[in-house]
Amino acid sequence: MPPKQPASRLGWFYGVGILVIILGVAGYTFRRYISPVIPALAPASGDIAKDIEHANEVSTDTSATAPVRELPLTMPDGVSLRVFAKGLSDPRDLDVDPNGHVMVSVPNKGTVVYLNEQTDGTAKPTTLVSGLNQPHGLAFSCEDDGVCLLFVAATDAVYRFDYDSVNVSATNKTKILDLPTGGRHITRSLFAHDNKLFISIGSSCDVCHESDERRGTIMVSEYDGTNARVYAKGLRNSVFIAHSPTTHQLWATDMGRDNLGDNIPPDEVNIVKDGGNYGWPNCYGNNIHDTAFDKNTYIRNPCMAPFETPAHIEFPAHSAPLGLAFFPKEWPEEYRDDLLVAFHGSWNRSVPDGYKLERVKLDAKGNVGEQDNFVTGWLNAKNQASGRPVDVLFRGKDLFVSDDKSGVVYRFTAP
Repeated sequence: MPPKQPASRLGWFYGVGILVIILGVAGYTFRRYISPVIPALAPASGDIAKDIEHANEVSTDTSATAPVRELPLTMPDGVSLRVFAKGLSDPRDLDVDPNGHVMVSVPNKGTVVYLNEQTDGTAKPTTLVSGLNQPHGLAFSCEDDGVCLLFVAATDAVYRFDYDSVNVSATNKTKILDLPTGGRHITRSLFAHDNKLFISIGSSCDVCHESDERRGTIMVSEYDGTNARVYAKGLRNSVFIAHSPTTHQLWATDMGRDNLGDNIPPDEVNIVKDGGNYGWPNCYGNNIHDTAFDKNTYIRNPCMAPFETPAHIEFPAHSAPLGLAFFPKEWPEEYRDDLLVAFHGSWNRSVPDGYKLERVKLDAKGNVGEQDNFVTGWLNAKNQASGRPVDVLFRGKDLFVSDDKSGVVYRFTAP
């Protein structure tokens, strides 16, 4: 007969066993009943790349008996669409080198991929950098003599490579900056401007006071990683940054916290300035005090300017704005200098929102006008998602859009 186990040990084993059963049941329930009805979490509905390719093939057949297949996405008249690259798993950050070569980060593969353009206008994915820990942000910097640097932000560090834009190669990998790891937001994004490197680091939580001052900020450093400091704070998760051609300022998207209902807080675009405080975790949107989180009593509203900066643009809650870019001069005059934003789409809203590209009309001073749908169709009438747009990149008349749900990079072309 085996020796009798102490009661405390038996209790521990029983407790672990019960916990395993509970977690198993919860996991099964989530996979079986919850995940399939949340468009952000469910598998992609259909094969959007195949649907686009079939629609474009049929459109060349003008016979009366040709089947009619419409493109699965809706866009402005005259703008064309084709699949630029597919089979990319989770393509995220897009960038273009001085010779027009398009790159994309693929975090779950640990790679940066060169989208090698073919004669038919599509691209052959070719690995440029590999072996990184969830790489996301990309940035190029090139001197007048053609010497280039490629910066890549993994979740734990920023790396610099010597980059050959003629032969499309990255060599001499050098870690220039360590970054905080873990937590809720693991993407790290980059933007190179005025000989400085801007690094976006999301919060470790939904809403909290961070123990690491680097979290929930955009940092800035030299190109060798020295003199790193917080540039702007109070930014819960500013995943992408762009430079405005009219205001000559940095603009960044930012996603608001969860668990305040369907309609608050708004998601945002901020004009990011050195030393700016954009409110999180105590404030959101147009300097609204988050009293659900911040229970302190103040003589004055703690979210009032000049101590906190209100959002420049507000978007519907949970639409999840990510990539943003300004329309270039190669596009029709009506779009000139307007802002384009990719809405990744909600995962926790009773009626899903987002899953589209949104155009924000701006005047010559960057003041905000109307907001209009630019591309829709990733979310159908049954609230099923065929994709989730992530980043937007203009290259002349071409607009490239990454989609981490379908593993596709799209190519839209202006009329």
